[in-house]
Amino acid sequence: MASSRSSRIGPVLRRDPYASAMRPIAVLALVLGACTFTEALPVETVVHDSAEVVAVVDGDTLLVAVDGREESVRLIGVNAPERGECLFEEATAALADAVADGFVGLTVDETDRDEFGRLLRYVSVMGEDIGKGLVGEGLAVARRYPPDTARADDYAAAEKEAMAAGLGLWSDIPCGATAGPLHLGAIEPDASGDDGDNPNGEWVEVVNASDEVVSLEGWGLKDESSRHRFAFPPGSTLDPGETVRILSGCGTDTSAVLHWCADGPVWTNSGDTAFLLAPGGAVVDRLSY
Repeated sequence: MASSRSSRIGPVLRRDPYASAMRPIAVLALVLGACTFTEALPVETVVHDSAEVVAVVDGDTLLVAVDGREESVRLIGVNAPERGECLFEEATAALADAVADGFVGLTVDETDRDEFGRLLRYVSVMGEDIGKGLVGEGLAVARRYPPDTARADDYAAAEKEAMAAGLGLWSDIPCGATAGPLHLGAIEPDASGDDGDNPNGEWVEVVNASDEVVSLEGWGLKDESSRHRFAFPPGSTLDPGETVRILSGCGTDTSAVLHWCADGPVWTNSGDTAFLLAPGGAVVDRLSY
């Protein structure tokens, strides 16, 4: 899918945040010294910061200068395509364009940092919510990350509009993919009992709708998060009209059942999207619930 946006990403966007000519950065004091990476802060503790953009990492991550130090910022409530996936370049370029002025507003929800030490923030430019804009263009999916859900309903509404308009990830053939022989069938996101104790109780099915044997090598699955990715085993095939079920847990693979062997449940019970990826990363089918 062609993009008309600028490709000012990564090192091209990188700037010296400590140069003497740099505009002053208004920063409210953050009491971070006593915080762990996942400690929750009251919303009113940090209302709004202003920071200079140092670099755009991808469609949902920035490097910024805050109070004389460089920080990684992960946008709250969205998940953009990862490197090598369909629309990664478009999403990254869109974020770069949105912050091209060089300064952004940062607003905390409940959690200050994630497990990787990144600041968790809503990012805005001149009052415009950048994360919501990416979702509205179909270049990121809206995803709830409790307890940071203050804008989750707004993001979900923006996603519904993008879906209805067939934008980005919700277009029929993103990244130039043509309709293929495989499509998603049924999905069971809610295993009986505790999902963590029964990972093989949740699954998704892939169907071969053609009259020919299809090689599954190079095909893959993902959910709305940035963590869960499944690659079909080398040499695996699917016979005409047949279905293969991919269980989230570990086990012995057969021609009809494969195992994701994820590090926990994959499908969020409250709502998620399964994406079927063709070789090369194009999204050829999706199933939301």
